[in-house]
Amino acid sequence: MVLSGRTEAFEPLVTPYRQPLLTLAYRLTRNREEALEVAQEALLRAFRSLARYDISRSFRNWLFQIAANEARDRFRKGTREKAALKNAARDRSPSAGPEAGRERREIRSDILGCLAVLSPREREVFVLRDLEEFDIKETARALGCSSISVRVNLSSARRKLREAIRNDFPHLKEGR
Repeated sequence: MVLSGRTEAFEPLVTPYRQPLLTLAYRLTRNREEALEVAQEALLRAFRSLARYDISRSFRNWLFQIAANEARDRFRKGTREKAALKNAARDRSPSAGPEAGRERREIRSDILGCLAVLSPREREVFVLRDLEEFDIKETARALGCSSISVRVNLSSARRKLREAIRNDFPHLKEGR
């Protein structure tokens, strides 16, 4: 029904993927507003491209690939880095609330800050592979690259993240 162009059939198809798609977009952009735009644009692109969807492939992976491409496009335009820097400054500002909540926010901010040491491709590979738990082949398909490229970028990303945690965020290492 959806492939025939029925718009009312699209909503139930994508509903289970809305939150995971937004989570992916946020992890790639590190900015809530940008993530909302990436997720929305990915859904629009998916709807417009339904006629080209290969039903032998995973719909989830196809949708995530569209979102990753949209995030990459926005990065290339330069808007993402400016927004991420503003968010990082805001996220690191002192916040009210219970001590445990503040510590969780600080740790989360530190982890997201660590992602800033990665190149865009390393970040995409790391997010899809280690955070979204795609396997190597799914990650390669989603990013339109080879499995070897995924492995190389993932290895580099993990190394850079270990170094960043060791050097810039030693409290993350201590199991705070």
